[in-house]
Amino acid sequence: MNNCEKGRGAEQLAARFLMVRGYRIWKTNWRWGKKELDIVALHAGELVIVEVKSRVGNAVNHPSEVVHLKKQRNIILAADAFIRFYNSRRPTRFDVIAVIYNSGGVEIEHIKNAFFPEVE
Repeated sequence: MNNCEKGRGAEQLAARFLMVRGYRIWKTNWRWGKKELDIVALHAGELVIVEVKSRVGNAVNHPSEVVHLKKQRNIILAADAFIRFYNSRRPTRFDVIAVIYNSGGVEIEHIKNAFFPEVE
């Protein structure tokens, strides 16, 4: 399985993980130019933007650690475009779901409010 296949598989696992917990998946892989939102969901009146990261169990960094500042900015810019496009007035939060493939199977970690947009 190549990295692209692992990434898509991780996104599908993350979406199922969220649905089981009562999230309604609105969009997946929503693109704005070269920027992409992995999952856009609705939960408890909030718009939830979810970045999905996956790693093989023996990787050095935890998947959530690779959502660096530049990546956060790109996600925030795409989310702003999404909110404007769909005229959403819901409170919005940014989550990360880490999917870790290891010899025992798959581990999924949901980090709510993983980062916040900067106020200018």
